[in-house]
Amino acid sequence: MPDFAHLGPVPIDWNAELVEQLAWHWDEHLRGRLAGMTDDEYFWEPVAGCWSVRPRGTSSAPVAVGGGAMTIDFAIPEPVPAPVTTIAWRIGHLLVGVLGERLASHFGGARVSYESYDYPETAAAALERLDVLVQAWLTAIRDLGDDGLARPCGPAEGPFADAPLAKLVLHIHREMIHHLAEVALLRDLYAHRG
Repeated sequence: MPDFAHLGPVPIDWNAELVEQLAWHWDEHLRGRLAGMTDDEYFWEPVAGCWSVRPRGTSSAPVAVGGGAMTIDFAIPEPVPAPVTTIAWRIGHLLVGVLGERLASHFGGARVSYESYDYPETAAAALERLDVLVQAWLTAIRDLGDDGLARPCGPAEGPFADAPLAKLVLHIHREMIHHLAEVALLRDLYAHRG
């Protein structure tokens, strides 16, 4: 086995690595899997009792909130097992709780909350918003620099307030990859239903 010790340590550009982690998945796997999504797919409920994004006043979930014509289903505390969620619900979660709130609390983005958010009424509108937020997130991470990645998360992250912002970035990327993989699976199931 070759010995590379004489080469010394390889410098790591952590901002570039973190940006590439999500950007590569988004560009090479995730975004392409979302192209052409119909409204029927977006709102499809593969089993009874799904949580979704619905027209105001039509939810049977314990909690249904939103600032516009649509509301998102949930419960506090979340039931065990948690209900299956639709693509609309998963993208709503990404738009608000994963990207939107973090862009607001750490990078000067517009304030959002599940209660006040105006949830998209169509798959196309949801994907347009997701495209904008993914690019805003990647730009914010790219611009952090080493000092930005090392700074504490701050009070917006509760028990993780003292953790470095890099830890939050890794968490957000896991959330994005995880939920969008679920969306891809739901699209596969929708295509092969019946």
